[in-house]
Order: sequence, then structure tokens, then C-alpha cells
Amino acid sequence: MPSNIISRRSVALTLAALPVGFVIAAETPPAPKAKSAAAADGLSHTSEMIRQEVTFDASPQRIYQALTTTKDFDSITRLSDGAVLLAAAGAKPTAISTEVGGPFTLFGGYVTGRHIEMLPAERLVQAWRAGSWKPGEFSIAVFHLAAEGTKTRLKFEHRGFPNGDGAVLAHGWYVHYWEPLEKFLAQGT
Repeated sequence: MPSNIISRRSVALTLAALPVGFVIAAETPPAPKAKSAAAADGLSHTSEMIRQEVTFDASPQRIYQALTTTKDFDSITRLSDGAVLLAAAGAKPTAISTEVGGPFTLFGGYVTGRHIEMLPAERLVQAWRAGSWKPGEFSIAVFHLAAEGTKTRLKFEHRGFPNGDGAVLAHGWYVHYWEPLEKFLAQGT
């Protein structure tokens, strides 16, 4: 198995090594009791999901680097209104591991998680959480990168976050990630 993809065994070992209370929440709220056979199968169709597509005037390699390099992402944060989180009392510095299973700390520690899959210039999958969520709640953020000439189309999916947070998160991806990333790339850094 390629070293840039985390195996199920690696996930289990990584999760076992995490501090107590650090788990990935993958369940949806229980479906209301219903009399239909469809409801009896346990499937819920109430979970929110975010899908966004943005195009950047840069290569997939450059976009991937910006999302996975501490120095670059710290610069991106400083171009967003999330920069205030870096100066808050008790704020943690931006830190991004370059290893599958490695942790990341963004926006002064408000956003944390671990890399699940890292395919340079192609795809980044993260167990991602906001500091306002209940302990142990994690979502999955997936960044797909595809070259379109000299540009990159980024297809993004975010799922597994607490129900009701979708609108705020969808807006947040634009103002904290996509818009400042575009500004960062325009600087030519």
C-alpha cells in the first residue's frame, strides 16, 4: 500500500494512541421512530453536506503545498478575518504535519485535526473539527485537485459536521480558505 494513504489498521492504531475523548464522530442523529420498513433499516437522510468548487490561477502542486505547509497556511490565515484568532489569548501557532496520520492546528487552535490521506497535487483528506464542537466531534474534509490548463479546479466536500452548522461552515470555507488562498497566490509567494 502506498505510504501516502492511511490504512484501516493505521487509523485504528492512530485513534488508539489519541488522548481519551479524542474520537471521530461518524454517527448521525437517530432517525425518528417510524412505522415504515425504510426507517427500520437505520438509514438517516438528515445529515448536511457541503460541496464547493473553486478555480485558482495556480498549479495543483502549488495549491496542495499552500494547504499542507505551515508557513504558507499561516500566511493564508493572516489574509483572512481568522487572523484575529492567532492573536487571541491562549492561541496556538499554525502547525501542519506533512505525514499521513499527523496532526494540524489552524486559526490559533480553533481548527484541529489529522491527515487521513495525502496524495500530493491530487487529494487531501482530513479529520477536521472546530473548537466550538463537542469533545470528540470530527468531520471529514476532502480537497480534490485537478489541473485545468494552467489553473486548478478544487472540488471540496465536507461532511459529518454537527447538524445545523452547514450554512456557517459553507460561508467559512469561502472567507477563511478560498478567498485568502486566492489573495496569497496573487502575491506570488
